[in-house]
Formats: sequence, C-alpha cells, structure tokens
Amino acid sequence: MRKKGIKRRNVVMGIGTVAGAATLGGVARSAQADDGTSTSGSAHGSAASSDALVFDKDDYTTLTATISTDDGDKEVKYRFYKAVTYVANPVDEAYQSLTVSVPVEIDGKAVDASDAPILFANSIAGFMPVSVQTATSVNAMGGGGGQGGGTWPSASASASASASGGTGGSASGGGESAQANTNLPELGLAAGYVVVQPGCRGRTLVNSEGVYYGTAPAVIVDLKAAVRYLRFNKDRIPGDTERIISTGGSAGGEVSALLGASGDSRLYDSYLKELGAADASDAIFATGAWCAIVDLENADGAYEWNWGSLTAVSTGETVDAADSKELTNQFVDYQASLHLKGLNGFGPLTARNYDRYLLETYLQPAAATYLKGLSAADRTAYLAGNTFITWKNGRATFTWDDYLAHVGTRQKNLPAFDGFDLSVSISALDTNNEFGLGTTAGRHFTEYSQKRDASGTAGKRLDSDIPEKLRLMNPMYHLRKGNPGRSKHWWIRLGTIDTYTSLTVSANLTATVDGLGDNVSHLMYWDQGHMSDLDPGDFIKWIAKVTGYRG
Repeated sequence: MRKKGIKRRNVVMGIGTVAGAATLGGVARSAQADDGTSTSGSAHGSAASSDALVFDKDDYTTLTATISTDDGDKEVKYRFYKAVTYVANPVDEAYQSLTVSVPVEIDGKAVDASDAPILFANSIAGFMPVSVQTATSVNAMGGGGGQGGGTWPSASASASASASGGTGGSASGGGESAQANTNLPELGLAAGYVVVQPGCRGRTLVNSEGVYYGTAPAVIVDLKAAVRYLRFNKDRIPGDTERIISTGGSAGGEVSALLGASGDSRLYDSYLKELGAADASDAIFATGAWCAIVDLENADGAYEWNWGSLTAVSTGETVDAADSKELTNQFVDYQASLHLKGLNGFGPLTARNYDRYLLETYLQPAAATYLKGLSAADRTAYLAGNTFITWKNGRATFTWDDYLAHVGTRQKNLPAFDGFDLSVSISALDTNNEFGLGTTAGRHFTEYSQKRDASGTAGKRLDSDIPEKLRLMNPMYHLRKGNPGRSKHWWIRLGTIDTYTSLTVSANLTATVDGLGDNVSHLMYWDQGHMSDLDPGDFIKWIAKVTGYRG
C-alpha cells in the first residue's frame, strides 16, 4: 500500500521569542513536588490544538529492508511514515518533526506491532540540530549524527593491542572502532518494535536576525514534545506508548538520560506550552545512554580527577598542574556531596576510593571479558604486548596508574567543557555554544571558568538564567530529587579509553539510579573509545525483557 507523502508546512524562522527562553510558570496541574517534578503520571501544561496534532495513520509508504542481526539476516516489510511535525506552534518545522517505522512482516510472517515497545532513537551529536524531514527510510536520516540514524562513530582498541596481534587502533580516547557499526533503529525494527526517530533543534541554528534559537533547553524541550505527541496519539500511532525506550550516544546519550530522568517535570511546562506541545505525559519507560556527556557543571572537575595526568591529544603536553589540581579538588567536594554508594555493596563512593571502585566494578571485569573472547593465540599476544595486566584464573588485574598509562592521552584540554576563551571558534566549544542566548554564541556555565575568562568578561558573575538552564539540562538534578516520573529502567555503556568525559560520570549516573531502586545495566567496553556499542543485540533483548514484550 502506498500513500502519497505528507504536506509540508512552511518553515518558521525567527519568531518573536528566542527558542527556549520563556520564563518558568505553566498552568495548574495535578499535585507537584517542591522541586517542580510531577507527582502524577501525566503532564499537563501545553495549549495545543488537538486537530493540529492528530497522527494520520493512513499516510505511509511500504518499504522492505534486509537487516543483519545476531540471528542472521531478516527481511522486514514495514510502514514508513515520513516526517510529521510534533508541535502545533513550531519554531522551525524542519527540525521539530519525527518519522515512524512500523514492522508489518518479518521473514514472510505477519507482525502485529499494535502493542510493541516504541524505540525512540535520537541521533544527536554535539548538541547539534537533527532533521528527519528528508528521510525516506528507517536508516536514512536527513541530518545529525550518533546512533539514532545510521552507524555509530566508533572507537579503537589500543596501540599495544595492534602491536601484539590484537584488534588494532590507537589508545587515545578519541579513537574509533570498526566493531561499533550498529544501527539500533534497524535492529529494533527487525525485533518487531515500532521505531520513532525525532528531529530537534540544536545549538548552531541562527535566524536571519542573528539569534541562536536551538540552544539550551531547546533540545530536551523538543524531545519531550515529541514524546507527548506519541502519547497524545495513543491508538493512532502503532505501538505501546506506555513502553517508550529512548536511545542516544554522547550528547544524544546525555539528552536520552535527561529525558528519562525528568519525565513529567513541570520545570519545562512554559517551554512546551509556547510550542503548542500535546497535553500528555512526557515520561518514558526505559533509557539507553551510550557515552553520555552529563552533569556538565561538574564535568571539568571530574575530568581532571580522571585524566589530569595524561597528555592532551592536541598539544602532546600535560595541562597546567595547578589548574588541574584546583578542578580536581572541586570534584572531591562534589563527589562527597552526592552521598552515593557503589554497586555490589562497595560502600560510600568518594574521590579517594573511586579509582579502586572503577577498577573492581568496571575496568578489570571489562578486560577479563575482552580477554576471554580472544583465541588462545591472540590472548597470549595481547598479554605479551600489555604486560601491566596480570591474567590468572580468568581474572584480569592491574593498577590504576598502569591503566592510565595504557590509555595514554586525553582528548580534551583544560577545562574540558567550559573553555576559558569564548573568543575562539565556537565550533570547538560546543558546550559553551549550548548555553548561548540571543545573539551571543557562547557563554560560561561555571563560576570557575567565568572568573578565568580570557575573552574580556573575567570577574563578572554568571548570567542570571544559567542556574535554571543547568537544572533543565542535567539529569542528575532530577535524579537527586527522586523525580517520580523518571524512567525506572536504564542501559548505560561506555568505552574504557573514552576520554571525552570522566568515567565517573556514567558511574555516578548508574549509582544514583541504582540507589533509587531502579533497574540498571552498566558495562564498560575494554579498549573502546567514544560512541562504542559492542552488544546491540543484547540491548534489543533487554527491551523485550524489561517491557515483558513477547512479540
């Protein structure tokens, strides 16, 4: 069955207010917690025309794809719904739209996806905008990056592995791995799930008046609006809208985690109302986050604690020791303030014992898994090239210092996120650009960097709206408040040579949700860097397990 494509609305550029700059407020809702989170299972606060947001279930194209899975190739026939706008008052329709893919036949067998889980796969990279408007199939996104629409950027194994017959590559945390070429949307489709791929605004969008209209919190507001659209269209869009699973990597992983952590928080009400988002819940069931760049206001200190002794890729030199120590001390205080306990009965997590925690909980088990997966000859060669590892009775042990020497270099300079100099090319300062406002391309979001600013604003205070923006953009804020509308199921993954952020970031995220009693699966991939995904098939099976879906 083939229907003609949907009608496109004109792209709206440069409306009267800056995207995401509305004041907080919102209309009356059900009982609310003091921190602004919803205590009910539904979010209300948007004033959208119901007619404008009704999904046309008959407007699709039938396509066929051959998809490689752990169980072999599968031929999938599916209905593809081209880009549909998910808000009534879009700022830019080119980005505020989503596609829907619904399997109807797998290997010749009819599939009923009416109650299937919904895989909500974002393809955000670097907080850049994503458009799906020209997408013509489940694996052909119209823009953006990451794991939501195509193959992941990958990360390589270590140089010592290459020299000893291992998997090859370079042990700098910015490497890429041939093993990471996965496409979760296709795998979800092959498993019988409904796949939704949302577009969203991003930090580089500028209108004709020079106003940045995709900076924080536009990205999370858009994804929340897209979730509300799905829930509003329950029984029109195939799939179980109570079983939405978000995925994303890097900045997309951050936003995926934020979407899961902030479900039904009223802090976003005024932003959603301004867009004409659907009057529905924006809570999701489960969250997948790979290499998530979260907790930005505390990330510089965490980075120096983890990678401060390593040489920078760009300069080949170590960073200023005094600055690194000062930021590390910030992490010491911050970590103590979290009052977290490690997994498996480890006890309180502090800056003093975090290296041991990472070794015992993640790094040594990851190395052991990797070594067990090698042939005897390759394992012998790898160990000969990596003599810092002691291999005995199927266990790998090594010291923290030896692990750092193995990683070798750090991907980012100091500070890793809130750069001192805002006058340099903003493309190199993506997090500063994410906090841009109006015609200002980038702003500081930490007091430390604001005081050390190298572009003329040193000594000034942070802009007054920054604390609010940080709350809106940090999943840790919502989780530390115990937001009742949060996702209760978490899949978190990270490569052990990923120096795009500190290893403590994902470990703290994991410890936080575990402490709340949520279901969490967190692993690290040995000798893999940024955006790695070595067990995508397991993730697809995990979805079936946590949702109870039997197909």
